[in-house]
Amino acid sequence: MFGMITNSLFSQTENRPCQTLNTETKEELTFEERKYEAGNYASVTLSGKPFDESSGEGALKLLKYVGGTNEQGVQLGMTSPVSMIVQPGEGNSLQPKVEVQIRIPSKFQENVPKPTDESIEIKHQAGFTVYSTQFGGYAKEANWVEHAAKLRGALGDTMSYHRDFYVCAGYDPPMKPIGRKNEVWFLKVEG
Repeated sequence: MFGMITNSLFSQTENRPCQTLNTETKEELTFEERKYEAGNYASVTLSGKPFDESSGEGALKLLKYVGGTNEQGVQLGMTSPVSMIVQPGEGNSLQPKVEVQIRIPSKFQENVPKPTDESIEIKHQAGFTVYSTQFGGYAKEANWVEHAAKLRGALGDTMSYHRDFYVCAGYDPPMKPIGRKNEVWFLKVEG
């Protein structure tokens, strides 16, 4: 537990490698098109609980993993953002299933420490392109749904992106009270 706290408070945070391709404003909403590099991710899927509870539980499991709760007992360092893959539910809610991911830091991409928590999987993710919009504050389910709806409206029917899921990306540790950064991502359909 101490390793997790030290890792999240005092380590240098590595951002996911990406390239901004375009920035646009439509319907008073600014969004970016960004391309992310391929890489290995630690991932945990939780279901049967409200989104806010599942996402917090998943993030905690992953923070413990990168903080040293792995077979090698090594602190990996922190990457940003922590992302949550969600499916829209009925009305203004999300389905009670969330996949929480964190990118493995660059220096461990080739030799990923094995998690001791069996619910954590290591997955390779191909490169991907997103449409992204940003907002601040402590994000809860209603905030993610609201900003996803705004981005969906700005993208309209002409843009080609996955509509059956989206990504909620949180960039800051819970103890950061101001200047928080959150993003909603829709993955572009490639090809």
